Amino acid sequence: MKTVIVNAGPRKNWNTAKLLNAVKEGSESAGIETEFVQLYDLVFTGCRSCMICKRKGMTTPCKCYWKDMLMPVIESVYDSERLFIGSPIYFSEPTGMFRNFLERVCFPPLSYNDYSSNYEGKTNVGIFLTMNVNEEMYTKNYKSIMDQQAAPFRFLKGKTEIFPSYDTLQVSDYSKYEMGSFSEEHKREMNETQFQKDLERAFRIGREWEIN
Repeated sequence: MKTVIVNAGPRKNWNTAKLLNAVKEGSESAGIETEFVQLYDLVFTGCRSCMICKRKGMTTPCKCYWKDMLMPVIESVYDSERLFIGSPIYFSEPTGMFRNFLERVCFPPLSYNDYSSNYEGKTNVGIFLTMNVNEEMYTKNYKSIMDQQAAPFRFLKGKTEIFPSYDTLQVSDYSKYEMGSFSEEHKREMNETQFQKDLERAFRIGREWEIN
């Protein structure tokens, strides 16, 4: 079994990255081959609509043929049984990097003959989302948007599940920033309580989630 973990957030040592590193530790503790990718370290774009993956007679239609730094990552995803991707929520959506990655991974397996999937494998997708809002606001205002954003992963023919982390700590020292809408005391309390539980959950998911 192989697991690919992708950080679609810009910070390498903050909430999203911490959760994904916990997933990595859990996966490795189960003896699973694990690859960790920082998307913001790569130079790539979303789908360029070159349409090579849709040409007739292609022996490997389920392949992204655009040669850049994301190409080998896509190949790793297609060779894996589990993909975990994490992103903060910006303006009610995952990051632009998340979207670019999704386009490149999910367009090749989409058949324009009948809108089925030509993917020969089965890759389960776990999505970690970090956010400023609480669970109630996420459920009311964001959940349906995130479900829609994640829908194209169905072309990888596996299960897709979203793991939200609510009300996260945004910065280490609020006194340095104009962030009067937030209570530093509350954010720190959530970081010391709920976020620690989220980290434990992430480890368990990495170790146990959809490994059969």
